[in-house]
Parts: sequence; C-alpha cells; structure tokens
Amino acid sequence: MASLRIKRVDWLIGVTVLGSMLMVWLVLVGLDAMIQFVRQLGFIGRNGYTLSNAIFYIVVTIPRRMYEMFGFSALIGGLMGLGGLAATGELTALRAAGMSRLRIAVSAMGIVAVLVAGVVVMGETVGPWGDQQAQALQLRLRSGGNLGMTSSGLWARDGDRIINAKSSALRTADEHAFVQLSDVRVFTLTPDGQQLSRFDQANTAEQVGKEWVLDHVRTTTLDNNGVHSSTSANERWDSKLDPEVLQQSLVQPQYLAMRDLQHIIAYKHKNGENTRPYETPFWGRVMYPLNVLVLVLCTMPFAFGALRSGGLGKRIFMGMIIAISWYFVQKAIVSFGTVYGIPPLAANVLPALLMVFIAFFYFRKHA
Repeated sequence: MASLRIKRVDWLIGVTVLGSMLMVWLVLVGLDAMIQFVRQLGFIGRNGYTLSNAIFYIVVTIPRRMYEMFGFSALIGGLMGLGGLAATGELTALRAAGMSRLRIAVSAMGIVAVLVAGVVVMGETVGPWGDQQAQALQLRLRSGGNLGMTSSGLWARDGDRIINAKSSALRTADEHAFVQLSDVRVFTLTPDGQQLSRFDQANTAEQVGKEWVLDHVRTTTLDNNGVHSSTSANERWDSKLDPEVLQQSLVQPQYLAMRDLQHIIAYKHKNGENTRPYETPFWGRVMYPLNVLVLVLCTMPFAFGALRSGGLGKRIFMGMIIAISWYFVQKAIVSFGTVYGIPPLAANVLPALLMVFIAFFYFRKHA
C-alpha cells in the first residue's frame, strides 16, 4: 500500500503531463473548430443565416469536440510530457532511483483519469445539449425556416398546414433508410389562415418512396354544419416535407447521451425493433474512460524508449501511429461485430482487453 501513496515525484510527472496534454487538447480542438467555422462561413446569407449563427454553432459544439479529441490529446500529451522528462534526464534519474516503468506510467495516467471523469460528465450533459442546439440551427438553415425543433418536438409549416411530431427517427427496412415521425398532429387552416378547418392525429408518419403515409389516423373537420370525426388504419399524406432535410436534422446516435440511448433501446426492444444501431454507441460511451486510459498506458513504452536512444521524436511519432491504428482496428472490430451479430458489449470490450494484455506483459518484462 505504501508504494501506491502519492509522492512528490508523482506530482512532478502528473503536472508535466497535464501541461503538455492541455496544450495539445487546445490545439486539436481549436483546429477542428476552425475548420468547421470556415465551412459555416460558406452558409452565410442562405435563408437568413448570419455570422452570429455560425459563431453560435461552433460555440455549442465545442464540448462535443473536446469529448472526441480528449483521447488523442491524452495520448500525445502523455508522450510529450514523459518525453520532455526523458530529454532533461529526469526520467533516467527516476529509473536509477528505483522507480519502475509501470509506476511512472501510472503516475502519468493518474492525471488523465481525473480529467476523463470530468470529460465524461461533459459528454453526457453539455455535449448532447449543444449538439441538439446545433442541429436545430442547421435544420432551420436547410429548410428555409419552415422547420424547427423545440422541447415539444418537430414543428413545420407546409402550405396552409402546421405539423407537429413529438419525435422523429431514422428507420431501416430492406437496407433502405427512411424517416418515421411519431405522435403526429396536422393542423389545417382556412385559406385566410384565421381559423382551423381540419385536425389530423396519427400514431406515426412514414416516408414511403416520395410520399408519406399516416398510420392509425383520427381526422376531425370543422365546417358550418359542425364538427365531424372519422378514423382510418392508414392514409396517404400529401406533404411537401423533404425527407432528406429531415434525415439531416436527426441527431446521430453517437452524439446522444447514455440516458437517451437507454431510453431509445428500451423503447425499440419493447416494440421488437432492431436496437443494435443504438447499443453500439451506448457501449462505446460506457467503455470510453477505459479506452482512453488503456490507450495512454499502452503508448507509454515509446517514451521510455528515449532512455536508450536519442530518437524521441521518432518514438513519439511511432506511438501516435500505433495508437491511431488501434483506433481504426477498434472501429473495425465493432463494425465486424455488427455484421456478424457479436454482442455490442463484447465487440467494444475486446480491443481494450487485447491492449491490456499487451501492456501487462510489457511492464512485467520491463519491471
């Protein structure tokens, strides 16, 4: 237990890694935000899109960009921090004093573990909220202001009709993706726009080819003779809603918070629908802290390599290449699991376990 007690040398390693990591994090997030900002500038002037809208879009999506870039920032920052200690001979002194490579790596990982906890909280709160705000802004841009997202769902203007859908989702059937609106209400106004002439309420509205079909519809009409109601199992809906714009407006599953993903998974499971498109990002979020820590731990040996030779820059580069390769291998394993029916949890855990075993044997050999 005494060997696990935090010492001054642990603070030295942690602070050094923290400084390098924050600098790399700032650069990566800044570059990503700048690239997206330049892209947003191309939309200015379309459908009333302004410079302030572009700035707002970038600001609200920064938490998500920070969440996505943290793993690479921790990797590069950790290598740079320990590399700096190696360049000044301090890492050599620590090794000569009897400090094992594993202890040095754990000291570097300690500060990463503290930060990753805060990043996870940000990724489950501010991040999804910001993405929803950004998606709503982009929806208004693409639809010319005729579509909007509020806390009460999707709202759209379609000629003399006002449409409200409590939720919208992207479905897949026969390898074809289509938009489905749930709990749909259609308010039809009189030609002068002063009164309500018809009200339709449907369980769902689905895109079928270039048309829409309402399911389980209750129709209420108002005229001089009074109020009339009727029901039908399904009904063709002549709407000008653009399915492509609606598809682009949907928040991608990987940008949803875990609680939202859990809710969607439970709903789909209850209705006998395919839950894998949401289970995969859900378990990816659950495994996010472990993946970051494993990634940092397994690239630390490249910093120690500088103790024996002067090619620190080369070793850091090789560590980054291996880490990036691992990232793509992980994505490939998850995709492989999706295609061949491997449970999403197992597909997400397997790459991390593989790296843990590699790190275990390395540090055991070089204790």
